[in-house]
Amino acid sequence: MKVGLIFYSQTGNTLGVAEKIRDAIQKKGHEVALKRVQTTGDSNKGEPVRLSSAPNPNEYDAVIFASPVQAFNLAKGMKLYFQQMPKLEAGNVCCFVTQHFSKPWLGGNKAIRQMEDYCRQKGSSVAKTGVVNWTNKQREAQIDAVVASISKGICS
Repeated sequence: MKVGLIFYSQTGNTLGVAEKIRDAIQKKGHEVALKRVQTTGDSNKGEPVRLSSAPNPNEYDAVIFASPVQAFNLAKGMKLYFQQMPKLEAGNVCCFVTQHFSKPWLGGNKAIRQMEDYCRQKGSSVAKTGVVNWTNKQREAQIDAVVASISKGICS
């Protein structure tokens, strides 16, 4: 199976978790392509944010979307990606987010709901989701749980 792991990452935290998921799925014998969503412009400086790299999710049998949480919401770059993304044709979709705060109700849960809504609007449902709280003392256990859940959701 061909899996696309499409992610937006600014500090490298989301990328780090994505790489662990990639490795877990590859160990199960599947092909995984890490594809980065990239933007130009800085909304914090009043500049418009535009996509400079928007991977096509329909090149894969299964897709994993990943993003950080910003201002208690899905990151603007990933929102823009979902808004411009074509109809989803992948048979299996999973999502996860990383966030600074230690509790998922401080934006992580909302960001996941936003990702699920975008996927539904594009014609697909989400099989598994996960939230990694970067300042939580159990962060490594959370990462392990998200890796296990997402890789199982994709490979089942």
